[in-house]
Amino acid sequence: MSENTTAVRPPAADRAKGGVTALLGSAAGRNTGLVVALVLLCLVGVATAGDRFADVDNVLTILRLASVIGVVSVGMTFVITGGGIDLSVGAIVALSSVWATTLATQAMANDSHWLVVVFAALAVGAGCGVVNGLLIAYGRIVAFIATLAMLAAARGLAEIISNRKTQIVDVPGFSSFFDASVLGVPVLVVIFALVAAVGWVVLNRTTFGRRTFAVGGNPEAARLAGIDVRRHTVLLYTLLGVCCGIAAVMLIARTTTGSSTHGGLYELDAIAAVVIGGTLLSGGRGTIAGTVFGVLIFTTLSNVFTLNNLSISAQAVAKGAIIVIAVLLQQRLARRSGA
Repeated sequence: MSENTTAVRPPAADRAKGGVTALLGSAAGRNTGLVVALVLLCLVGVATAGDRFADVDNVLTILRLASVIGVVSVGMTFVITGGGIDLSVGAIVALSSVWATTLATQAMANDSHWLVVVFAALAVGAGCGVVNGLLIAYGRIVAFIATLAMLAAARGLAEIISNRKTQIVDVPGFSSFFDASVLGVPVLVVIFALVAAVGWVVLNRTTFGRRTFAVGGNPEAARLAGIDVRRHTVLLYTLLGVCCGIAAVMLIARTTTGSSTHGGLYELDAIAAVVIGGTLLSGGRGTIAGTVFGVLIFTTLSNVFTLNNLSISAQAVAKGAIIVIAVLLQQRLARRSGA
């Protein structure tokens, strides 16, 4: 007597639900959701602010504002993907801007070339990143504590160097270069696009990127696979420091000043953009494209609030709610994917 067996198929509703979950959990699905959110936000802006929002000058303003924090967010994507966190990026931007605009630095730039200002900012940013990385990787200090200490130290040093005064930039050629446009697109926006493009290639198409995913996903397994986890951690924080230096140069160009007050709350804005973009706070998964969309969403949101004369406090509440919703959605999708 033979026994007939019939495969049991899940109900159509469960299959459809699983398909939606898989789509939302994929990179394409997440990016599609971010694009839809950005489009809806733009529609709200047009509906509430009309031509003031849709004006070309306003769009360029949004892009200019997004470019500075966007560069920092690209670097933050690497660190968070690698299982770390950095609370000091705003202070590093401030210190880099102050150091690059001191009278001594500007005198050197006037005697040689305005690129001296750029190199000074990049060097200070990279140096701070190296210190963070060494403390975390070799000093075995928790990233939260190490970068919190750097936040206080860098901001304090910036205040000491500048004597809490705003330093005006007077270097021939510097402002004119960064105020220019390429085919109608501001140079600051072009820099952001280039940094994002390079970041995407490095994260997704190089050995460094694959090691970053491995270190963030499981540091011990990465070590056993032959990856020098501590060295890679230092490189990740150095990369973020360089991004902070680039952002400082862009901020100096946009404001024509160096100040210890620059970069206020950049750490929160960068982390928020990275999380909204789909990068896991626990590490092991990151997306540069998602981070770019996250930056644009937050910058557009702030612009809509400003055009409608809503307070900064209301903006903060809205950003906080978006962050919480994004993290809860990440956790929900992660649980379903693992089920």
